[in-house]
Amino acid sequence: MYDLETRKRALTLVAQGRSLNAVSKQTGISRWAIRAWQTRIEPATRTTECPRCTPEPRPPEDTAAYAYLLAFYLGDGCISRLKNGAYFLRIACSDAWPGLIDSCADAVRSVRPDNRVCRVRRQGCVMVTSYSKHWPCLFPQHGPGKKHDRIIALEPWQQQIVDVHPWEFIRGLFHSDGCRITNWTTRIVAGERKRYEYPRYFFTNKSDDIRKLCSDTLTKVGIEWTTLARGSDPFNISVARRASVALMDAHVGPKC
Repeated sequence: MYDLETRKRALTLVAQGRSLNAVSKQTGISRWAIRAWQTRIEPATRTTECPRCTPEPRPPEDTAAYAYLLAFYLGDGCISRLKNGAYFLRIACSDAWPGLIDSCADAVRSVRPDNRVCRVRRQGCVMVTSYSKHWPCLFPQHGPGKKHDRIIALEPWQQQIVDVHPWEFIRGLFHSDGCRITNWTTRIVAGERKRYEYPRYFFTNKSDDIRKLCSDTLTKVGIEWTTLARGSDPFNISVARRASVALMDAHVGPKC
């Protein structure tokens, strides 16, 4: 947990025109945390209370972090029950993207600041893990079996958060199950075949419901997308239009 002065210093560097990547490398703070502070700079209040279990249920305090973490959970997360009645949330993050591991851990910590966040190393990945009795309250999509074999639908309060923070939700989806690649094609120009390269985003998930959540949110922020059967994998959403890729670069960017 970073104190308010640390947050202000990081945002001052951003205000001076430095990129999030540059500030992250200089300070050791993840890009996600710095970006989230641009929306809400005050640290979350530590409390053992679950916002969903009160007589008057309310959303988590840090809704931007929740939108990002919700998307990460839908992509690479699971919730398991322990014998003592508690639950642990596990989100698999590839070793190839250490920045995303930090971003995921920061989001978990922001959503449940009273719970410890652990990093459990596995072959090729790190499991960002946190124990709480209330993960099923916060992620009612929890259930038996694989996500693509059951219905995945957001509760009204979750949809309201996504509507307020669509880019955080999109960023979490593409950080978990997406990628930014350099595609290429050839064209005949003045009788000569020339090669052209261009950036493209892909989101891949077997769940029809999760892909629809992604595509609906992309549409709401003005992103043009298409479905694409890439080889034997028919579960893709593609963003290739120049203006849409520019928007994605501004709000999501490549994994790091």
